[in-house]
Amino acid sequence: MKKSILYIILITLHISSTVKAQVNSDAVITGHVVSNGEHLPFVNIYLDRTNYGTTTDVTGHYMMVDLPVGKYTLVAKMVGYKTAQKEIELKADETLEIKFDLEEEFIRVDEVVITGTKTFKRQTDNAVIVNVLDAKSIENIAAQTVSESLNFQPGLRMETDCQTCNYSQLRMNGLGGAYSQILVNSRAVFSPLTGLYGLEQMPSEMVERIEVVRGGGSALYGSSAIGGTVNIITRMPQRNSYEITTNASVVGEDAADLSVHGTLTALSQKRNAGVALYTSYRKRDMYDHNGDNFSEMPKLENNSFGLNSFFNLDENQKLEANFSSMYEYRYGGEMVDKPAYLATQSEERTHNVLMGGINYDYISDNNQTSFSLYSAGQYTGRKHFTGIAPDDSEKLTKYNFNPPYGSSINYTVQFGGQVNHLIHNFIKGSNNITFGAEYKVDDVWDEIEAYNYLIDQNARNFGSFLQSDWSLTAKTTLLTGVRADKHNFVKNLILNPRISFLYKPNTDAQLRLSWSTGFRAPQAFDADMHIAFAGGGIQTIQLSDDLKEEKSQSWSASLNWDKPTEKHIFGFTIEGFYTRLNDAFILEEIGTTEDGNSIMEKRNGGQSNVRGITLELRANYNRKIQLEGGLTLQKSQYEDIVAWSEELPGTKDYLRTPETYGYYTFTWTPGAKFKASLAGIYTGTMFVPHYGLTDDAGTPEQDILFKSPSFLENNLKISYTFSSIRLDSSIELFAGAGNLFDQYQDDFDSGKNRDSGYIYGPAKPRNFFIGIKIYN
Repeated sequence: MKKSILYIILITLHISSTVKAQVNSDAVITGHVVSNGEHLPFVNIYLDRTNYGTTTDVTGHYMMVDLPVGKYTLVAKMVGYKTAQKEIELKADETLEIKFDLEEEFIRVDEVVITGTKTFKRQTDNAVIVNVLDAKSIENIAAQTVSESLNFQPGLRMETDCQTCNYSQLRMNGLGGAYSQILVNSRAVFSPLTGLYGLEQMPSEMVERIEVVRGGGSALYGSSAIGGTVNIITRMPQRNSYEITTNASVVGEDAADLSVHGTLTALSQKRNAGVALYTSYRKRDMYDHNGDNFSEMPKLENNSFGLNSFFNLDENQKLEANFSSMYEYRYGGEMVDKPAYLATQSEERTHNVLMGGINYDYISDNNQTSFSLYSAGQYTGRKHFTGIAPDDSEKLTKYNFNPPYGSSINYTVQFGGQVNHLIHNFIKGSNNITFGAEYKVDDVWDEIEAYNYLIDQNARNFGSFLQSDWSLTAKTTLLTGVRADKHNFVKNLILNPRISFLYKPNTDAQLRLSWSTGFRAPQAFDADMHIAFAGGGIQTIQLSDDLKEEKSQSWSASLNWDKPTEKHIFGFTIEGFYTRLNDAFILEEIGTTEDGNSIMEKRNGGQSNVRGITLELRANYNRKIQLEGGLTLQKSQYEDIVAWSEELPGTKDYLRTPETYGYYTFTWTPGAKFKASLAGIYTGTMFVPHYGLTDDAGTPEQDILFKSPSFLENNLKISYTFSSIRLDSSIELFAGAGNLFDQYQDDFDSGKNRDSGYIYGPAKPRNFFIGIKIYN
């Protein structure tokens, strides 16, 4: 009986493949693609919902042969141009000539995004605001890493938090880095450990686009999405191409920063499989700003490589796989050519990070139902040193005998599945129902025996979510959802609902209202694992024994408006936001160890509130001048005073949180070859804790709560491109300056007893760069 069933299955599969093979005929499509009267090379041409496709050649022409008969949608797609579609009917032994005339995009205000709803949807139809930073914009601002890119998004700010190692964190809507959920290809594989340096380790060349959702996203993404969600979507192959970029810069007066990046993408002849490969190498010297022979920017040496690939198993099934490897060596502190423990003060880090994932997607023939299974994970191995040599000779001997080297092992694994079903006639309008479940394990082991420091943490979370994306009419959408999480550090099941409403009074405007809840588990995150230098010793963070989860409620209202005309487009977004945190996590100094090291304890405070308004502006004139900008005004306060120092009274204000910050980008493209970009980052004043040490010339006598000045960092990039049709390649020469007017902190502590956390403002002083890019 079993053999008979097997034979029937094999015969059925054979007949199915034979029928598929027989539907092909000598149907042919030929044509060309132009824009503004000029032929466009390397445009993607394909039959929608099939594996058949090609690209235009260097003359802008294309041909597709041996195609299946029937009615199809022929698509022409290329980055920087609006996608064009034509309905066609293919017949056996007939040739169709299809010509496309593509229209250039001014500003992409209606891209298809996934982060807001976990389903593909156009920005203007989405009940949640999703901002997009694409690869072209990242290139214009001369960002080498994902970390440098994120400053150019409204409501976001990358903050450097250590003068010695320069670790950074992402702040969204006034909340710290641990409140932001970082996703890679929609998967939460950024762990608390990789959150410290991971964004700086990811080269911008691997990025296709970055999608940002501000505000509480826990209804879909679980713990730690209170401030918002950043989804880093890596580059997928769209055509056969290559790109090699070299960049050489000088930071300050003498610190060299050299990098080489390369990408290669390839598609199969039928476009049913493809791979994108990338690699990157960077080496940067240490930089000393105040001349005390202690670095303000650490030495860096990193390399990375990875791939993204897809396989269309048939018209309905798709497999995607991605993998990356990142290595980084980082050293900051006393600038000596010795092992780290022989420097009077230093931090040394060696990271090896492996990250990857695989997705399976199925879409029904009628496009109403889709199903996906996914798994993703990362592994980080880290060797590290954080030490300050004692002045006492006896203690120094003990210190040298057992220097405070440490090691870390961290892995994250995520499994999940999701079903989407579109109901066309749902009471009124249509409704896309989404249901999914996922399981995530994050294990951290981080130890420094000399300091009796150990974090041994295994966090496990099972979550399920249900969402209704209900298009009541062409103008109104109601998005509702709820997520249930069972976290092993939280006693009870946590439910987080979300409600968002979209109203479109006309084709140019969208009005949105949103309410959501979220939570943060009582576990060690990001900055909790960083050991700082302060007051002549080290400063560690420990969790209170009775620490419980933090909960939030978020409200937002926004108006989005974009008006296109024949020659220009102008638009703006204005959004008001408010987040209330209950049992908010706070840090208070609770004493010192026998060795004089400071202890900060994370405990539950009362309630805290973050409120503000974000304004975005964008404009493009005749595809030659483009301007974008964003400004955030906010206020972040605890209801009760937080005692950040034993010496001084506390404060209700969030520390290291400016009330005003923003960015701008200005791009001038007078022709196809020349381009100039000016970009800036504004950071307003904020309160920065400054820990002092009595009788030390390089530090203050006692603790101070310092109000920093404001900064406007300006960056300039100019490029010129030479093209060769015969070589099928282009060469771009570029040069520019970062932090053009040298807006940089000028009151760093000096010497080995410096407070390494006393750092604010731009991450780099003035720097100059030149480079070359070769691509097709």
